Amino acid sequence: MSMKIEYNVSMKKFLIWVLILLSLMALLLRFSNQLAEIFLGIKQTSGISILSDPLGAIVFLDGKEVGKTPFDSKNLDVKEYTVRLEKDKAFWQGKVKLNAGTVVAIKRDIATDSASSAGEILSLNRGKGITIISNPGGAEVEIDGRIIGKTPVTTDINTGGHTISVSHINYLNRSIRADLPANFNLTVSVDLSLSEADLEAIEVPAITQTPEVTVKGTPTGFLRLRYKPSLSGSEIAKVKPGDTLILLEELGAWDRIRLPNGAEGYVSSSYVEKIPAKS
Repeated sequence: MSMKIEYNVSMKKFLIWVLILLSLMALLLRFSNQLAEIFLGIKQTSGISILSDPLGAIVFLDGKEVGKTPFDSKNLDVKEYTVRLEKDKAFWQGKVKLNAGTVVAIKRDIATDSASSAGEILSLNRGKGITIISNPGGAEVEIDGRIIGKTPVTTDINTGGHTISVSHINYLNRSIRADLPANFNLTVSVDLSLSEADLEAIEVPAITQTPEVTVKGTPTGFLRLRYKPSLSGSEIAKVKPGDTLILLEELGAWDRIRLPNGAEGYVSSSYVEKIPAKS
C-alpha cells in the first residue's frame, strides 16, 4: 500500500515538473526570440519578396547578388538588409528590416532618375491596424474607397484584404492591394513618382561641369546618406569628412548626391560644402 502511495506521489511530482518545463518553453517562444534561439536551438527566420517593373532586375542583399526579380526567399536571418535592384542603367536601393516569422514585400518601378521611380514596401509587426507613410509626405490616403487622412497616418482596420490608394498633387497615384493578418500591424511605405507633365516641365540647365560637394566635419565623425530627404529616411550608407560627392540636386536643407559606387541619396546640406567650379 505504501509503495503505491509513493508511486503516485512520484508521478505527480514528475507531471508537475513536465508542466513547468512546458510552460517555460512556451514563454520563451512567445516572448523572446533570442532566448529561444540560445536555449532551445530554434533559429528565427524571416522572408522577403520582391517584384519590379521591369522584371529581371538583379537583386543584391548587403552587396551580394542573390537572384533576379521576381525574387522570393523565406529563410533569411532576422536583421536589417540593404536591398539594391539593378536593370540596365536603372536602379533602386534602400534598407528593410525583417521581423521574425514575417515576410517583407517590396514592389518597385525602377528608373534611371529618382523622380520617375516609385514603389512600396509592406512589412508586419506585432500589433493591430495599418500605418501608411509616403514620400513626399502629406499624401491623401483612401482605404477601400474611404478617405482616412494624410500621411503619415495610422488607423484601425479589419483583418483581411484591403485596397489602399495614395495620391498627391503633381504625383502619380499609387494603388496597393494588401492583406492584414490577425494580431499584426501593417506598415506601408510608399514612394510616389512625378507625373509626366511635371517631369516635362522641369527645366534642365546646361551643365558645363559636374558639380561636387565635400563633406565637412560632423559631431559623429560621419554623415548619413539617406533614402529620402528626412531624418526618418532609412540609411543607405555613411560618408566621411573630406569625401567628395557628386551633387545632383539642391533641396534647401537637403542635397541629393551620388556616391562613387553609383548609389544615390540625400545628405544634410549643413554638413557639405559646394566645391567652386574651376575657371
